[in-house]
Amino acid sequence: MIKKTGKRLSVVALILILSTGAFVTHEWFAQKPLIFRVFLDRSVLKIALDRPEALTSLGFLESFGLTSHNGQLDDDSPEKMDALFAQLDGLKTTLLSYDDAYLDQNERLSKEISLYLLNYAQESKAFRYHNYPVNQLFGVQNAYPSFMASTHPINDILGAEYYLSRLEKVGGKFAQNLKGLQLREQEGIIPPKFVIERVLTEMKAFVQTPVEENILYTGLVEKMARLANVSSSDKEGILLAARVLIQDNVYPAYQLFINYFTDLKEKAGDDVGFWNLPNGDKAYKQALKFFTTTDLTAESIHQLGLEDVDRIQFEILSILETQGYDVSQGFAQAMERLTNQPAFYYEDSDAGRAQILQDYNAILAEINQGIDVAFEVKPQALLEVVRIPEFKEKTAPGAYYEKPAIDGSRPGRFFANLYDIKATPKFGMRTLAYHEGVPGHHFQLSVAMELENMPFIRKMAPFVAYTEGWALYSEQVAWELGYQADPFDNIGRLQAELFRAVRLVVDTGIHHKRWTREEAIAYMLANTGMPHSDVVSEVERYIVMPGQATAYKIGMMKILSLREKAKLALGEGFSLIEFHNVILKNGAMPLTILERVVDNYIMANVDKRNIQ
Repeated sequence: MIKKTGKRLSVVALILILSTGAFVTHEWFAQKPLIFRVFLDRSVLKIALDRPEALTSLGFLESFGLTSHNGQLDDDSPEKMDALFAQLDGLKTTLLSYDDAYLDQNERLSKEISLYLLNYAQESKAFRYHNYPVNQLFGVQNAYPSFMASTHPINDILGAEYYLSRLEKVGGKFAQNLKGLQLREQEGIIPPKFVIERVLTEMKAFVQTPVEENILYTGLVEKMARLANVSSSDKEGILLAARVLIQDNVYPAYQLFINYFTDLKEKAGDDVGFWNLPNGDKAYKQALKFFTTTDLTAESIHQLGLEDVDRIQFEILSILETQGYDVSQGFAQAMERLTNQPAFYYEDSDAGRAQILQDYNAILAEINQGIDVAFEVKPQALLEVVRIPEFKEKTAPGAYYEKPAIDGSRPGRFFANLYDIKATPKFGMRTLAYHEGVPGHHFQLSVAMELENMPFIRKMAPFVAYTEGWALYSEQVAWELGYQADPFDNIGRLQAELFRAVRLVVDTGIHHKRWTREEAIAYMLANTGMPHSDVVSEVERYIVMPGQATAYKIGMMKILSLREKAKLALGEGFSLIEFHNVILKNGAMPLTILERVVDNYIMANVDKRNIQ
């Protein structure tokens, strides 16, 4: 019998521990395991075992003394991607061979969610090169140093040696990514010129940074300083080796990209929508389906956005009028007067930025104290608020969330962008904290990871409309619970919701209605009241991530409509806590499947009431 030690043991972990025995051997190697959940978890594990960076991020193998993956980097070659698609085809065949009659209700739901993902993978195979994997927001050029600084574990000298190993292997990783970029170029999939200019600026600044000031080195210095049981001479030996590897391995890898993009820039144009690419309209339709998990068309999403923009702007203007603001000249002018008030901003200094982080922590501590009135299920994982690394904050979003390690060795992290002090008005901080932290992403993603008796795919499923829809819904829940009672905090909430409604218009405007970058910026400036720097980075984000920005509002709308449906059906028997349990305790899923899950909950409660 295995003693429980506080770490959650999944079937995957059991397979790893119980490495002997005929039954376990069969379940690991058989094309079709006898136990359905073993098939699901084994499938995810076999894919993960091929991605050492993902294993490091998940952080569960270390609990069992398995660490060698921490010295390896992912295989990013196009051939590896082709092999993955073939692997997924085989998994679908096996998945369909499990008869629903022999699966319980939860297993059937797991099968349906898995099948949705596998079907999408098959449908999207033709468009696997319709993206810009190196851009101003993400890509190996900024993901690699961020991963090394924030995720790679160094708890002993072996972890430091693994760090050096990953520095040594970076050239191969960049070469694999370059091959993928060249394949896209051959198919006519070339990023807009401004994207190339942004990444060139970023990468040139990276390689021009003295090694001792590079995040790959300074991050290592900080981690090594925390190792109490490593001698000074060993630490200096590691740091010396790192300096050499960054200079001789890392910088040349970046120069490979700099040379390529310098030449590619001559072939790039200024059209920014996916419509401009070969089969771009079909690729965008596929992107909308993935991100919204619906069959909504680009045109219908555009119209939904326009209607919601009008509604939210009216609410904001009504509040401003009650606070004595002149709104006669329209929304843009009223918001400009609001956002120009110095009282709403912190001091533009290191002290001011430190205060922002401190105040975010206070906001989260406050809501954590009273969240029990609406939530029964809460994460065990801790949450910390940190600044987005300065080397990438200029083009990074306003904030993002990073999931904790499964074994609890790394907390969840709410990353705040402090580059432009005017992008953090005090009246918007509560809403952002609730979205990224509690009860938003930290609640939903951490709770999902901690679910007992749930296959791994249900803990980690990448359904953006669900996860981002939940985070946006959480902003409204916090307001309903009284945490944005100040009229200006409520304006911050509404402005954040307006921002997501505008996204519906702008994303579809760029990729469906053929708006230029400048037209998209002008619309967003006129309709959000956001700082110009934020608007530019957001519009440029939608250009390189087609469809993703539509997921937030579509997901929120669905969750709110399902809550209203449950309220109408159950009347006084409706429980907000129970509704949140239904949403959170099943993990992420497509919105179409989520609706049926809520319908089943409603039906079960109606039947229960009728029996009573």
